[in-house]
Amino acid sequence: MIRILALILSLSLLFAQTESQTPPETVIRINVNLVQVDANVTDSHGKSVIDLKAGDFQILQDGKPQVITNFSYINIQPEAIAAARRRVPAARGGGPAPPPAATLKMDQVRRTIALVVDDLGLSFSSTVYVRNALKKFVDQEMQPGDLVAIVRTGAGIGALQSFTADKRQLYAAIDRVKYNAFGRVGVSSFQPLGSGPHVDPEEASIMSAGTLGAIRYVVAGLREVPGRKSVVLFSENLQLFIGRDTDPRVMDEVQRLTDAANRASVVIYSIDPRGLQTYSLTAADDTSGMSARQISRVPMQRATQVFRSQDGLVQLAEQTGGLFLHDTNDISGALHKVMVDSEGYYLIGYHPGAATFDVKTGQPKYHRIQVKVKRPGLHVRSRNGFLGTSDREVMPVARTPQQQILHALTSPFNSGTIPVRLTGLFSYAGKTGPYVNSMLYIDAKALKFEDEPDDWHKAVLEIVAVTFGDNGQAVDETGKTYTLRLPGNVYKQALSTGFVYTMHHAVQKPGAYQLRVALRDNMSQQLGSASQFVEVPDVHNGHLTLSSLVVSEDDNAVPAKPPAQSETPVVAEGHSTDNPDGSPAVRIFRRGTGLMYVCQVLNAQTGQGNQTELELHTRLFHDGKQIYEGKPMPLDTKSQPDPKSLITGGAMKLGAGMAPGDYVLQVIVTDKLAKEKYATTAQSMDFEIK
Repeated sequence: MIRILALILSLSLLFAQTESQTPPETVIRINVNLVQVDANVTDSHGKSVIDLKAGDFQILQDGKPQVITNFSYINIQPEAIAAARRRVPAARGGGPAPPPAATLKMDQVRRTIALVVDDLGLSFSSTVYVRNALKKFVDQEMQPGDLVAIVRTGAGIGALQSFTADKRQLYAAIDRVKYNAFGRVGVSSFQPLGSGPHVDPEEASIMSAGTLGAIRYVVAGLREVPGRKSVVLFSENLQLFIGRDTDPRVMDEVQRLTDAANRASVVIYSIDPRGLQTYSLTAADDTSGMSARQISRVPMQRATQVFRSQDGLVQLAEQTGGLFLHDTNDISGALHKVMVDSEGYYLIGYHPGAATFDVKTGQPKYHRIQVKVKRPGLHVRSRNGFLGTSDREVMPVARTPQQQILHALTSPFNSGTIPVRLTGLFSYAGKTGPYVNSMLYIDAKALKFEDEPDDWHKAVLEIVAVTFGDNGQAVDETGKTYTLRLPGNVYKQALSTGFVYTMHHAVQKPGAYQLRVALRDNMSQQLGSASQFVEVPDVHNGHLTLSSLVVSEDDNAVPAKPPAQSETPVVAEGHSTDNPDGSPAVRIFRRGTGLMYVCQVLNAQTGQGNQTELELHTRLFHDGKQIYEGKPMPLDTKSQPDPKSLITGGAMKLGAGMAPGDYVLQVIVTDKLAKEKYATTAQSMDFEIK
């Protein structure tokens, strides 16, 4: 078995070594045939100008005019969507929340936003302000088609921070944003006089380079993501100078980062969350031993300190076509300005001269780009340069099986040439604890089978499942080499309908995770991968909890009888070719049939006679709107011996007139014997009607 977890922990920069495919309409190509840059144009009031033509622009490389050969305006936020833009908070407590948003497919992504919290460069108060602004962003700014990640530079960068449209996962990440006492900024923005430096300059330089390296890693992972891609950096300290000299370590990282951002079509916005500052003395300052002249210079020195601390933030924004936002106490307003700015841009391309990629000295030359707009009164922002190395040279292909599986695991989307669909179902067994049933639907036509005697057919799959925590670090891993042997008639059915493979993946600790599974066909060396958000509750705290819903098609459409309680998992390990569409792994149901669901109820309270008082009711959603709510029904649990671990379920008829499309079933359980705060819990599962 490949020890992929060790690889993930050790190869933290694999994305900088692997090749990805990016939609041509949004990529900033840098190769011997074409250089493309994006540009934002605003008027004197800061309003976007979107009616310009190619003739209104001039583009220069190293001061020499270039002939514009490619030109378009990319509208990320069409008028119809902009008009319907709503700011509706997501529910967080106070009853069951609405079901999570459906997982985005690659062609549904409009904007990808990495919110990078530089906890290595934030004071205590700034960290609090940033955390509050992030919550407000998720509540009010996220729109359909947005893919978002919360990244902390001091938390350690895992395989790839989890980009998601699921607000539950983002809230879990925001809750982990805390002041980092080991960063390069103290509790307050200004170190109190007389307390000595918080860190020495060399250590601060190393941490600044670490911040930039973390951002570059995220940028590299964004290469294969479609849509408008933005990195929003929250920091109050990114210095480029040590004394009067530039810091070569930090400057080198800045150039590497900006080149990577330009190649990946990523715009970097930087926000200094300190707001309006006072540079005067405070009660924490110890001025004993200082002369009046020295004291009078403190405000000027602090103003200079702030100015120098912003050098890197300014340069990152300017070189990638973003904005540097500062001197505002409204961080949420600054974030809103970033989102508005990312709603559209001009894409301008030209054919570079042959000398652009001619490396005569052994080191690629940095080429400066300048975009000008001819119409008076307008302001243009764009990327300002790139290294004279083509994309293919800086992005070699992953070659070893380990690298291929790791690349598949760390892709933000389902990837590879083998179509795979993942359903991760949380469950709990008293003897082994929490685990996840990883159910994979696999398109057998994409596999290469070896023919064997007596009309048998064999395929060998390498399957790896990894859970990533809210900081992007790999937590638990399960890996297996699975030999699939099918007789002739089953083989033909599998080629026609596909099959489902289930493996059990242990999860040691409660928390919010992204489950990612990758498989590799040993015969063809082709890969497939998929991912899903899974929330593993703390079963041992005694609070009412539900397992994941196991939802399948029920041709009888009668109320389901709960299965006998068992310590064995609800879904057995191994493969199955029985009706994949109607299985819990795929959940594509026909109109006019029935739907059956089963789940565990954990930690129910008991009263007289060791009896429970539980109620269950269901809600059904279509395209995010509730279309049905059932009446609360009491649960009869008398036949089950352990009230702390119960099995329940039910069924509903799918009407013949139901519209085709995506649906979500939500099951809500209320414990009348529990304290009000812990009396209600819910689980949801999506399905499709065709």
